Amino acid sequence: MIKIKQKSDNLLDHKTECLILPCTEEKKPGQTLKAVDAVLNGAITAAFENKRFTGKPNQTLLLNSAGCLKADNLLLVGVGKAKEVTAEKICQASGAAAKVAERSNFKSVSIFLNDSCFDQIAKGKGKLYGELSGAVAEGAGLALYHFDNYKSTDEKDDPPSRVGQLTLIPASKVRQATVEKSIARAEKIVNAVHSARDLVSHPGNTATPTFLAEHAKKMARKNKITCKVLGKKEMEKLGMGALLGVSRGSHEPPALIVLEYYGAAKKKAPTVIVGKGITFDTGGISLKPGAKMDEMKMDMSGAATTLAALQAISSLKLPINVIGIVAAAENMPGGSAIKPGDILKSLSGKTIEVLNTDAEGRLVLADALTYAQRYKPKEVIDLATLTGAVLMALGHQGAAVVGNNENMIARLKKSGDATGERVWELPLWEEFEKAVKSDIADLKNIASPGVGAGTITAAAFLKPFAGDQPWTHIDIAGTAWGYDKPYTTKGASGYGVRLLIHYLEHPK
Repeated sequence: MIKIKQKSDNLLDHKTECLILPCTEEKKPGQTLKAVDAVLNGAITAAFENKRFTGKPNQTLLLNSAGCLKADNLLLVGVGKAKEVTAEKICQASGAAAKVAERSNFKSVSIFLNDSCFDQIAKGKGKLYGELSGAVAEGAGLALYHFDNYKSTDEKDDPPSRVGQLTLIPASKVRQATVEKSIARAEKIVNAVHSARDLVSHPGNTATPTFLAEHAKKMARKNKITCKVLGKKEMEKLGMGALLGVSRGSHEPPALIVLEYYGAAKKKAPTVIVGKGITFDTGGISLKPGAKMDEMKMDMSGAATTLAALQAISSLKLPINVIGIVAAAENMPGGSAIKPGDILKSLSGKTIEVLNTDAEGRLVLADALTYAQRYKPKEVIDLATLTGAVLMALGHQGAAVVGNNENMIARLKKSGDATGERVWELPLWEEFEKAVKSDIADLKNIASPGVGAGTITAAAFLKPFAGDQPWTHIDIAGTAWGYDKPYTTKGASGYGVRLLIHYLEHPK
């Protein structure tokens, strides 16, 4: 990850290849822009008059300073109307500008924390100014992510363009301490999101259940989190027949990864986060189509988000108790694989008729959710790339949330709006729960024909394993991969980390 620093400097005297200046939407240049415009001989005024730039959200205008500024180039980025600007919109604008700067082959980039812009939005509130400056650092840091682990190092003929230095410039020395804290927080969140993106981006022959377990152990040691990993023998002893059933067709052993973070008194009930960790999903005997099957390495995105969220929670030293549980397995069509029609006995004792082996995520989550009950949690959140049906409902624009507690869902929606990682509630009606009842077992892993509502019936299947405490299921199949935001990149998005951190930091 790129290191972000700050420097107190005068806007007109700051030396850099590219100076980024956030601007609110106006009909003509505002206070700070007027000073720069005077030096640039009216170039900004001309852009406003020609409607090449007005400060609309994520709109950019790149100008060569032609020696009139100490900065070689000036990049204006719009944040929208002052009354409508939020920290998330600042985050998006910063990401959009950082990408333009990198595409323009700039190695040194600075962002001026424009007081005339930020003060309109913050209305003089110091805490909000810190939130906005943190959003600048977060957006740029997220946008400048790259996954180059498997590229040849011999790229001398065509080396990749990378921003090597990112500097935030407070408009005054009074702001420096606030900006320093904002940068430190943003870096911890960005690091965690990048960690999730890395895990999802690794191919299935690298990111096996064992790989996830080893990553969790290393992360736990670094962040002073307790980590334990249950292997096949331990799971057999406990009776985790659903998770073990999914892994039967693979040569890769399964793992149940448990992370324990205690930032408060241990007697306080924890939040439990459960992540689906199918490290590669062929569909098993119910084989998926070949097209885009390579993307099924992302079927452990819920696990990646869970691990990264624990990393962020610990590095931010949140005063709460959180347990992270990852159910990791590979779903393959081997000679020992489960077949359509097989019946598995879960950790809860409930039996499951497997009608489709490609509905495997809910099987591993069933045992993980049951295991979570031993912590007597105050609430449980599970995240999973669970259904293709969620794409039909919400596309790549948001995740579906289904649960048994309206307060949790309302808070998640509020956190989703605040972070840009949006969720939308789908109803868990009684008819959907009836649709996953089996004639010959307790439950079946897909609903009766003709019911439809694949995302909701998947959640209805999970409900009996989730316990009586508040529980929500978040289907991230459409957002974990291909989630298009100015600060995301192609492929893995790291969706859910920022959502969970905001949710946990805002308990009401």
